[in-house]
Amino acid sequence: MSSIFSPALVQQINNQITDQTGVELYVLRLDIMHPEINGNKWFKLKYNLLEAEEKKYSNILTFGGAYSNHIFATAAAGNEFNFQTIGVIRGEETLPLNSTLSFAVSKGMKIVYCDRKTYRSKNTLELQAELKERFGEIFIIPEGGCNLNGVRGCIEIMENLDDFDTICLACGTGTTLAGISLSLNPQQKIIGFPVLKGGKFLQTEIVDLINNYLQSNLPKKVIYPAPWQLIYDYHFGGYAKIKPELITFCQTFQQEHHIPLDYIYTGKMFYGIMELLKQGFFNPGKILLIHTGGLQGNIGIEEKIIHKHIRV
Repeated sequence: MSSIFSPALVQQINNQITDQTGVELYVLRLDIMHPEINGNKWFKLKYNLLEAEEKKYSNILTFGGAYSNHIFATAAAGNEFNFQTIGVIRGEETLPLNSTLSFAVSKGMKIVYCDRKTYRSKNTLELQAELKERFGEIFIIPEGGCNLNGVRGCIEIMENLDDFDTICLACGTGTTLAGISLSLNPQQKIIGFPVLKGGKFLQTEIVDLINNYLQSNLPKKVIYPAPWQLIYDYHFGGYAKIKPELITFCQTFQQEHHIPLDYIYTGKMFYGIMELLKQGFFNPGKILLIHTGGLQGNIGIEEKIIHKHIRV
């Protein structure tokens, strides 16, 4: 499966802030690994798809919002690796389909809508039994690829990248942070930037993912996770919420460094890093920022801004 992916590029960022602080700043460009299945999304899908293949499943079902990067990537991966895919979408149907769902349908994904109350029970055995009765033999991948297979894949993100002091990334489910923490040496540390308002619940979620993985029979690289922490100050109002200063920052960053940022995840983390550098938060050293992809989501955000469906 991995043969269709390009190696991730490590790109250095030089600007006035890094010059003043003595920090060497780098970006791991997971966004350029594949035009459709990129970022951390592939790492979270990889072992789920391999398990489905091993167990002879031909139908994959997963969950997500109407602009979900995970839905987008799962549809593309299903098309690439010959799985039929079903996307259970939070909320009511809205026509015409947005760019994310239009893409998913073009890749053969069957779209099913689920009211928000029912959607909250997506991880329960009761709802999953109903889905299996409705759709037959299906392999279920949790929203965002948030399971031990997802953690296992994310352990591979930092292969051959052990010369950085601090690794930073945006967090939605915490799966990627959990995996990376299980791949670092004790001298390294990882900082996560939750993109959800009230994201402190992720602390418990990440601890559970790490502990459950360590107690599982899945392959392990380390015995103990590397030190990690979460910084909650850069969510810009919550998931999929943005403000003019974030848009300006992302656009300016792309102009200066030729790296596009998504508004939902990576842009918020990059913004936070630059603010923390100004505040003297980081000691001199080498910092790696993980670009987790998701650029397709910018289209939907920009569509909403143009039509004034959201406030910025």
